[in-house]
Amino acid sequence: MLFLSKYGSTADIIDSVPKVATTSASSNATVALIVALVCAIVGSILVFVLFLRKDNESKYTGFVKWLYNFLQFNTLTIDIILRFTYLFLAIFISVLAIATIGSGFLSSLLILVIGNLILRVCYEFSMLVILIHRNVRELNEKTKK
Repeated sequence: MLFLSKYGSTADIIDSVPKVATTSASSNATVALIVALVCAIVGSILVFVLFLRKDNESKYTGFVKWLYNFLQFNTLTIDIILRFTYLFLAIFISVLAIATIGSGFLSSLLILVIGNLILRVCYEFSMLVILIHRNVRELNEKTKK
């Protein structure tokens, strides 16, 4: 009761707390979201209709040809990403195994051997899917000729 008599009622205390203006920020975010969505839809339709037509394939050279192949998924980026990720994780596992030698030689050796082995098997399964895709694509191109 001493608190309430000194500072007034609970409603007075709550009313004196500054209000955060969230309506303006949330409405701006909503407008930005809608504008981005409309731009993405219009841009996608324009690029698809005007740039990615099959009859345009032989017209492009240089960077535009690379961009066309990239957007048509003629070249796969996942191959490069998987290679980098494999190297990064293999180095990480090896350094981790060396760093944990102090806690036990056998556990460090298991981390080094089994960790890299499991990583390699997972990587090879991923690459197998990509290689199957490439071979099927080559077979399709050869049968079209």
